[in-house]
Amino acid sequence: MNKDLSYFARIDQQLVDCAKEIKVLSNLAWPEELGHNFIASWKTGKPEIPQPSYKKHSYPDHIKKLEEIMKAAGTDHPVGAYISRTAHSYIRAARMLECIAKPEFTQLSIELYGQPSDSIGKTEVTNLSAAEHFIKSIDEYSHILNTPEPEATITSDELASILRLRLEPVFHAHPLEIVVDPDLASKAAASAKRLRIRGNTKFTRHDVKQLAEHEGLVHAATMLNGREQPNLKSLGLGSPRTTLTQEGIATFAEFITDAMDVWRLKRIALRIKAVDLALSGANFIDVFKFFLSEGQSEKESFASAARVFRGGDPNGRVAFTKDGVYLEGLIFVHTFLRKAIQSNKVHYPMYLFVGRLTLGDVVALEPFIDSGWIAPPLYQPEWLSNRECLAAYLAYASFANRINLSKITLDDFSAMERN
Repeated sequence: MNKDLSYFARIDQQLVDCAKEIKVLSNLAWPEELGHNFIASWKTGKPEIPQPSYKKHSYPDHIKKLEEIMKAAGTDHPVGAYISRTAHSYIRAARMLECIAKPEFTQLSIELYGQPSDSIGKTEVTNLSAAEHFIKSIDEYSHILNTPEPEATITSDELASILRLRLEPVFHAHPLEIVVDPDLASKAAASAKRLRIRGNTKFTRHDVKQLAEHEGLVHAATMLNGREQPNLKSLGLGSPRTTLTQEGIATFAEFITDAMDVWRLKRIALRIKAVDLALSGANFIDVFKFFLSEGQSEKESFASAARVFRGGDPNGRVAFTKDGVYLEGLIFVHTFLRKAIQSNKVHYPMYLFVGRLTLGDVVALEPFIDSGWIAPPLYQPEWLSNRECLAAYLAYASFANRINLSKITLDDFSAMERN
């Protein structure tokens, strides 16, 4: 076994050396001026569809090397199978980047991230129907309570300062640089060494905690933990195959820390609807108007639409489907954690933080985490380290889910009272 693991560690290093040059999100980013130009044209009443330009990508040597790694790793050993699956994920990502703005881009994006019409797990519920459910429920809630979304008054620089104070004590031995990036499509994005915040943007008080938990204490932490692994360095890569689990953990973190609010949940759902619109033929202006009609500002509507069309064709049908993973990932992670507690695998939540991996990887690689060949996480959020409280919540959630709400009315509670 020791010989096998030493062999796989060498193969894994080859994977890291090859795959680290295949970067998806940074190669799909739109420059800040596209937003300025579009909004200026929108205000004149004659909006012009943005025409982003991309660097041409070609990865024949990388793909060949990744195929060799897959062959060398094989699928018979759990670590080898993990390496092979990760290499295959990067082959798809490389081919997707080679097809930017072409129909093949969308097909490869769907292979990596799925699409709104996909069913969630083994259920008959699709990502799109789940999104529509949340949008309808939140609209009804907001109408009843007449609750406005908190005003965005915190500048990018102010948010950066707040996050530095929040995260510096956590990443004490590996300082996380907080920078403002005007070209960022999302509000924030994290790597092992840097957390970027979108420039020229105002944030709400809810954004502060959401970004700290989601980007800093999940995305940055898992990537940093992976990079510090002594043997399986690819756990610090963040391959596309880990995206669903990563976004699921990060979104679950918002829920478990009371950072998630109805407006954030609705934004996540709206993105899924927007991806479906784009795949169905809606162009950039149509999707921009969709977000605008849902109450987003012109600047935020542009950023939301840009997320959908980055790497695609703003004229429609060629879109980037990554935004469809958030709800599905949340449901998968929540269900996985509940099942782990039910199965007395109380260590599984912590294992999710050894690096960037999938839920299936946790199960397959458990013996190697148990043995210490895969090291425990250096950094983990407070909600995870408080294992007793997390286990209590998940145990209750596991039982509560057995209650069929469709068979209960509010009037039934009168009959349930004990005299």
